[in-house]
Amino acid sequence: MQAFLSSSIPATSSYSRSSSLLPQPAHHQAPLKISAPAPGSRAITAVATRAGRPRRCIAASASSPAAATKATTEVPAQMKAWVYDAYGDASVLRLDGAATVPAVGEDQVLVKVAAAALNPVDAKRRAGKFQATDSPLPTVPGYDMAGVVVKVGSQVKSFKEGDEVYGMISEKPLEGPKQSGSLAEYTAVEEKLLARKPAGLDFVQAASLPLAVQTANQGLERAGLGAGQSVLVLGGAGGVGSLTIQLAKQVYGASKAAATASTAKLDLLKSLGADVAIDYTKENFEDLPEKYDVVIDAVGQGDKAVKVVKEGGSVAVLTGAVTPPGFRFVVTSNGSALEKLNPYLESGKVKPVIDPKGPFPFSQVVEAFSYLETGRATGKVVISPIP
Repeated sequence: MQAFLSSSIPATSSYSRSSSLLPQPAHHQAPLKISAPAPGSRAITAVATRAGRPRRCIAASASSPAAATKATTEVPAQMKAWVYDAYGDASVLRLDGAATVPAVGEDQVLVKVAAAALNPVDAKRRAGKFQATDSPLPTVPGYDMAGVVVKVGSQVKSFKEGDEVYGMISEKPLEGPKQSGSLAEYTAVEEKLLARKPAGLDFVQAASLPLAVQTANQGLERAGLGAGQSVLVLGGAGGVGSLTIQLAKQVYGASKAAATASTAKLDLLKSLGADVAIDYTKENFEDLPEKYDVVIDAVGQGDKAVKVVKEGGSVAVLTGAVTPPGFRFVVTSNGSALEKLNPYLESGKVKPVIDPKGPFPFSQVVEAFSYLETGRATGKVVISPIP
């Protein structure tokens, strides 16, 4: 299950430590592989089992329609966008063929969106869980995206027209998120929230990353995971969990990474770098003798998570109730943090995981939301191509 951001606790301060502390990966190191990927692909090709047959979790190839998006200075006044005018289930979503292209502030760029990804927070926002701090209706949902810069504000220095970028478009997802989000042909984003798209990743792969990889990174950082320590990830096959395992091993130098998932997804956990794969359908992780320096709870089992943390350890809770010494945090978007993670993505040491049902076409956003809300997605649910 992908992690749900808290609906009851406001966002806390952003990074507790500078992301410049991230070590840089060695060049030319062989990337992690699960099965043979398509030539040029840097996405996880995770094998999941469905109806007794193997299914692959793959991202679109670099030759996909999403990767063919071109920069242009001719920006229309209207665009296609998914919109909701009232809070509710996925049925409130409608496709607007004449939505207004957002204006570009002096510190912003306008991006022609090539691919966008869904997160549980998108569904909770649409359901009205954050009304007190939400932007006004009607809303174009979506936080994650990758695309091409087609217009730049007067104060923008890092990007120019034609640059391929990715990012999470709202700095704080629960505090005044953008009214015009990423499930549209165009979106306006502050320069500081974006990073260049990692070389070797296509738009589908890049769009799957921003919120999840920053949540994973900030969770490990705030929990204080250090080299040689151990970590347990609850919900290791989800969007955040799959990246948390990889970052713990590849970036933070964890000596042992354990994770929970259902039976069909245990091989995926191991392929991501988990030393211990726990089948939650057959055993209770809290009853096992092993204790961990850090626990990342992406599924809302904070009361059980505190039972397996070492004395003096940390439990980072992304959803559900918090039991001391657990703590909750909400991710903050940070383009420079993505830039510092880019080398790990470009080298293949950290890879996106795309759910095998996707990517969903732009016309099937309602279906994509409905699937996301089953809680059964493996990795990320991505929308692409976008017209």
